[in-house]
Amino acid sequence: MSIKLFDTAKQEVVPFEPAHLVSMYTCGITPYDATHIGHAATFMAYDVLQRRLIDLGHEVRCVRNVTDVDDPLFAKARELGVHYLDLAAGEEARFEKDMEALNALPVYSTPRASSAIADIRGFIGMVLERGYAYVAGGSVYFDVSKSPNFGTISHYSRQKMIDIARERGGDVDNPHKRDPLDFVLWHPSASDEPSWEAVWGAGRPGWHIECSALALRELGETIDLHGGGSDLIYPHHECERAQSEAATGSPFVKHWMHVAMVFMDGAKMSKSLGNLVFVDALRKLWDPRAIRLAIINHHYRFEWEWNDTHMPIALKRLQAWQESLDFPNDPSTLEAVRSHLDNDLDTPRALQSIDEAVRQGLCGREAAALLGVIL
Repeated sequence: MSIKLFDTAKQEVVPFEPAHLVSMYTCGITPYDATHIGHAATFMAYDVLQRRLIDLGHEVRCVRNVTDVDDPLFAKARELGVHYLDLAAGEEARFEKDMEALNALPVYSTPRASSAIADIRGFIGMVLERGYAYVAGGSVYFDVSKSPNFGTISHYSRQKMIDIARERGGDVDNPHKRDPLDFVLWHPSASDEPSWEAVWGAGRPGWHIECSALALRELGETIDLHGGGSDLIYPHHECERAQSEAATGSPFVKHWMHVAMVFMDGAKMSKSLGNLVFVDALRKLWDPRAIRLAIINHHYRFEWEWNDTHMPIALKRLQAWQESLDFPNDPSTLEAVRSHLDNDLDTPRALQSIDEAVRQGLCGREAAALLGVIL
C-alpha cells in the first residue's frame, strides 16, 4: 500500500512510494516569537503523515531545522536588547512545549543553523568550484542562469518571482548581482550581528544555504520528501533546490509537499500584521487535543480562516469521542481513516469517519490515535 500526496512541482496528486527508511526535511521555526496556529497547522500535517508512514511499517527520519541565523531573529534580539542565541533558545523551548502538548511525534533531529557554519562554508565552496556562484561586492551569489530548472517547483513567472523577492528582502536591485533573481549564499554581517571568517570574506550565511547544508549533513544528497508552509515555495525552496543540485550533482528532493496558509481577519496570519493566535495561549484555555482537532479539521492543502467557532466545535467532537470509549470496537473505522489519509492526507474526512462510527455506537479510540489524538 502507498499514500497518494499532492506534489507541488508536478502539480498533481501522485503516489508517494519511499523505501522502508523515509527521509523527510521540514523547514522549521525562526525562533524569535511564539508558535501560532499557522505554524502548528504545518507541523501537524507532517506529524499525521509520519504517523501514517509508521503505521504502514516505515521508519521515518524527519529533520526539522531551527533557523537561528536570520534577519528577523537578529532584529527582535536587537529590539529586546538580548543576545540572539538567548532569544532563540527560549523561543525554541516554548515551541517544543507546544509541540509536546499537541502530541507531535519526536523528530529525528532539530539542527540549528548556527551549528552548521563549517558545513555551510564547505557547501558554498562546492557551489563556487562547480561554477554556479560568483563573488561580488564582498558577497557570494548563486547564478540562477546556470540552473535551467529554476522556477519549476513554484511554476511562477519570472516577473512574479522578482516581485516576491522584492517583497521579502531579496535585494533584487543590488548592482552587484548579475540577475535580479540571483540570491545570496554569504554576505557581510552588520556590526551587531554574528560574523564568521571565510575565504571570500568575513560574514554570515544567507537564509537558503542553511537548509541545504543541514539537509545534506543530516539526510544525504537526495531527500524523499521536503516541505514546509506554502509561503516557502518561492524563494526558499526554489533556491534551496538550485544550490543543492549545483553542489552535489544529484536530485535534491523526490517529492515536494507544502501546507497552505491559515488566515485570520481576512489576511494570512503573520507577525507583521499581528493577526495571530498563539498555541501556548490557547492551551491555557482548551484541551490540547481539541486544539489538534481544530487544526486537522482542515485539509493541509487548502487555505482556511481561523475564528472563535473552531475551538467549541473541536471540544464538542472530542467529548463525543471520549464518550465512545465503552462502545464496542469496530476495525472498519480504523481502515476508513487509513483510506482517507492515503488519499492526499484527507484529515477532515478521516475525522468524519470517526464521528460516524461514534454516532453508530462504536469506539473510535484506535482511529483517533492514528491521528494523534489519545482518548
